[in-house]
Amino acid sequence: MSEAQTAAAPVKNTRTLVGRIVSDKRAKTVTVLVERRTAHELYGKIVAKSRKYHAHDEKGEYKLGDLVEIAEGRPISKTKSWVVTKLLEKAKLV
Repeated sequence: MSEAQTAAAPVKNTRTLVGRIVSDKRAKTVTVLVERRTAHELYGKIVAKSRKYHAHDEKGEYKLGDLVEIAEGRPISKTKSWVVTKLLEKAKLV
């Protein structure tokens, strides 16, 4: 294959999640809150479940309140194995 084909080839079988940044205080790291809505096992009521992920932000360009997409990658540190791939929505100013 040529270099152009290998560079443009999409990465397969990587999990991606969408969430909101709740902390950007650490260097090159953001904390992303991912919320999902699932049915309760016994009662069937729709409940919101959430989980926080630490994601790598090399340039420090994502800020508190931004809606971002994160993708799973290789472990970068003890708690960080996700990378911010793209910005979906900028934070609204209050």
